[in-house]
Amino acid sequence: MKDKISLIFDLDGTLLNSIEDIAICMNEVLKSLNLKSYEIDEYKYFVGHGIDILVDNVLKDNTSLKDEVSKRFKDLYEDNLQTNTKPYDGIIELLDELVKMNCNLAVLSNKPHEMTRKYVREIFGNYPFIEVHGQKDDIPKKPHPVAAINIAKALNSEYEKIYFVGDTKVDMQTAKSANMKSIGVLWGFRNEKELKEHGADFIVSTPLEILEIIKKY
Repeated sequence: MKDKISLIFDLDGTLLNSIEDIAICMNEVLKSLNLKSYEIDEYKYFVGHGIDILVDNVLKDNTSLKDEVSKRFKDLYEDNLQTNTKPYDGIIELLDELVKMNCNLAVLSNKPHEMTRKYVREIFGNYPFIEVHGQKDDIPKKPHPVAAINIAKALNSEYEKIYFVGDTKVDMQTAKSANMKSIGVLWGFRNEKELKEHGADFIVSTPLEILEIIKKY
């Protein structure tokens, strides 16, 4: 695996367009508790740091209900993982090409670990993702670099030769902290300004543009 090109992908907002399911499930929970709900686009700025921060963002200062909202959301969301969630246009074509190139593929998400594995298994089960990791209690979340570094070690890849692909500042910060090359994608939850301000080495508008980057560098 050492001499292969390696790519670590974020999940939500990078491989998968999951924002509608997240918003629908969380709004249902909030309405059941007579709390304020939000528009789908607002959730693009609530996600990226894991469920705990998502709940903090929707509750604002109403922290007394955090545990209840978290539990209800997890239960509801796990039952509706793929109702509206699907790969972004061009992702399947990108993965097909990366497989032809014999690249090392991995996923690192701040979504809970088992949920992350389930998504990848059920939606991308035909693709050889060697390492798939979500949020774990014993490992710091992104942007802490330790999870990305652990993946690099498992792939036997040099950090600076790995491409970290994501859609938020969290992903760009993770790549920078782990001394990896960062590719910011514009089809996800955030904008070009955020990605550039947090150190994106490359910016792409479509998935297949990633091929141009890894072939050139």
